[in-house]
Amino acid sequence: MAGPGGDQSAGGGPARHIPVLLDDVLEALEPGPGKRILDGTFGAGGYARALLDRGAEVVAIDRDPDAVVAGQALVARYGGRLSLELGRFSEMERIAGEPVDGVVLDIGVSSMQLDEAERGFSFLRDGPLDMRMGRQGLSAADVVNRFKAGDLARIFGLLGEERHAGRIARAIEKRRAQKPFATTGDLAALVEQVVGRKPADRIHPATRIFQALRIFVNDELAELAHALFAAERLLEPGGILAVVTFHSLEDRIVKRFLAARSAPPARSRHLPEANAPAPAFEKPGKPVSASQAEIASNPRARSARLRAARRTGAPAGEEDLNILGVPALFVTQQLGER
Repeated sequence: MAGPGGDQSAGGGPARHIPVLLDDVLEALEPGPGKRILDGTFGAGGYARALLDRGAEVVAIDRDPDAVVAGQALVARYGGRLSLELGRFSEMERIAGEPVDGVVLDIGVSSMQLDEAERGFSFLRDGPLDMRMGRQGLSAADVVNRFKAGDLARIFGLLGEERHAGRIARAIEKRRAQKPFATTGDLAALVEQVVGRKPADRIHPATRIFQALRIFVNDELAELAHALFAAERLLEPGGILAVVTFHSLEDRIVKRFLAARSAPPARSRHLPEANAPAPAFEKPGKPVSASQAEIASNPRARSARLRAARRTGAPAGEEDLNILGVPALFVTQQLGER
């Protein structure tokens, strides 16, 4: 899983990140002079730079302070056509201030975060067990070391779709009584010990556990849901919503949102047809996945999927997370009660 990258760092340094499905995103958004597009996941500036090079004005958001600092060189380079704000993409209405012609969201952890061991997102590079995109709130270490085994099992099962969730949670609870977990390598080793790993296995057994912890710590699925409703309210008639996801939980939420908002809602046959709300989006086309050529040049694109749809002139609907199937988990604020 990876978020937006770029062919250079945000400050114009050496090549480190490759934007996923870039050509398809540009085709969907139709950027050009006079267009104002919101990039809700700035990362290393890959999408923003490409949109700017097509003549569009870009409002960019990132919840990672490091990304915002690194992106200031790009802000200066484009002479006022790029604004970059620290914040969550669910806050896009406040940050944008006025309607936009396009919204692009590249969901998940950014390539920069994955590549920096000190951020604690990946067990491939041993580092502190952190995973906080905004560097605030509960860390992954807090969750692993303090949540009950039953709560950990729910997180691993619902957000990681891990079939050994219960066994892993109980093993974590037992081990942390002797020594708390502090590093990504420490947790990954425990999961491998519990589940086992065959030499031919391509995917490390801790992958789903790390996915689940990251999603939980950053409240990613609820953030995505709120952002989709915010984009519906923010887009001009004819504006485009384009969302790139990297795993089934994210993609399912986007699919359900577009399905619900692009078709007339079910209604009683006793109500007059004129009372049925019009769809807020045109029916989306088929989702787009990375080509084999792109996957060969950028392996992180292998699970990427793009869904896009055009806004109609109908009023935005009510915000209802229930229609999107966001997993119902206890809130992180309850930690102090456990």
